[in-house]
Amino acid sequence: MTINKVYESPLAAVSDIPDGASVSIAGFGMTHSFPTSLTVALREHGARQLCIVANSLGTGEYRSNTLIENKQVNRLIVSFSARAGEATSAAEKQIAAGEIEVELVPQGTLVERLRAGGAGIGAFFTRTAVGTAVAEGKETRVIDGVEHVLEMGLKVDFALIRAARADRYGNLEFEGVGRNFMPAFAKGAHVTIAEVDEIVDGELDPESVGLPGIFVSRVVRKTVDVPHDFPAPRAGRGADSARTYNGKPALTRLQMAEVAAGLVPNGSYVNLGLGIPTLISNYISGRDIVLHSENGVLGYGTIAAPEDYNPEVYNAGGQYVHLERGASFFESVTSFEMVRGGKVDFVALGAFQVDAAANLANWSTPNMVGGGIGGAMDLVAGDVTVMVLMTHCDSGGRPKLVKNCEYPLTGLNCVDIVVTDLCVLRRSGDAFKVEYVAPGFTAAEVAALTELELDLSDAVPGGASANGVAS
Repeated sequence: MTINKVYESPLAAVSDIPDGASVSIAGFGMTHSFPTSLTVALREHGARQLCIVANSLGTGEYRSNTLIENKQVNRLIVSFSARAGEATSAAEKQIAAGEIEVELVPQGTLVERLRAGGAGIGAFFTRTAVGTAVAEGKETRVIDGVEHVLEMGLKVDFALIRAARADRYGNLEFEGVGRNFMPAFAKGAHVTIAEVDEIVDGELDPESVGLPGIFVSRVVRKTVDVPHDFPAPRAGRGADSARTYNGKPALTRLQMAEVAAGLVPNGSYVNLGLGIPTLISNYISGRDIVLHSENGVLGYGTIAAPEDYNPEVYNAGGQYVHLERGASFFESVTSFEMVRGGKVDFVALGAFQVDAAANLANWSTPNMVGGGIGGAMDLVAGDVTVMVLMTHCDSGGRPKLVKNCEYPLTGLNCVDIVVTDLCVLRRSGDAFKVEYVAPGFTAAEVAALTELELDLSDAVPGGASANGVAS
């Protein structure tokens, strides 16, 4: 009998998903790489009491969140259940009401758990999340002098994934960063259903196959076209915007990114996190720096404009970007191997708080239901230089550099450099030393707006630096 895994419609492909099933749904950020036709079909099919496994739930009527809005979900295993500053979602409301149980998992741990579950590996130890709420109640073990957390392999009943092309044998071909979570999600499922842009006549070239058909149970051509979205900054959060302190404007986000770029050493592999750090990519052109993004690209550059972009090339913030020479694509498991394996040298992240012990908090605040861990816990767990970019105070005027973090921790004793809109701090021994002060401000003003104690011994007039930071 000739193998033919092609189904006539998305609804036919999901029609046997029963109530109570566990379903992993791939997709990155708010809009990218979601199997939208299959998700819409699952909503129409109406299966309920579902456990959804996902990196993020997306937004809009075509993505995973539509199942929650339709009251079809009672459990989530996700890296993002909420995002700071966004309107309260259906997921947050139902979690707060006790209608949905949620388990938050670091992004790298999530894909590794699915890969392990599919590979018959029952559990594994990882450095990710040590000392955080994610590790509470889990077995830990010291390996080679470093504490590790035990994580269990994860298997699901069904996986919904997306690819560019398929053949009737279930072989899949991806474009750009579109492979991100797809292989891990497919491998961790009993039944994998792939939505594709094109089903080729005959078979795919074996050299182009990104996921062999043995991991794919069903293939269906997409029926829903979703327009490409360009992330829009929230009000007051534009790259050219600046906060005021003592009646004076601080650095804009673009200026912060330019200062931070000057701190990144040549010859580095660098990961840029969500928010302000993504802007650093605009200030490294021509330098011997290679940018890494956890969604599966190495060697990207400047942020693309709406009139000049490739929809299959975007960074961890969901922004479309241009590629540099020598770029490569890979899946998320490989991406986090680069991170945890010490291949990435430098990480730039946003934060809610950094404290005197160099602890980092950047995934949840007291007013959030759940939170968004993403890949940050993985990124700070390895042997890497961690630089944080954030405004010096929050929107209520409260310092973000504090004696002790009040928010849930992302990592312990991990922050090396802090760039705010007022200064640059570098960890020196048990203290943060001021290296740079923004133009128009003094080190004394910076210290007055900072809760933790600063070392001002090398502080210089505003806009100057003893260490070569550009004004």
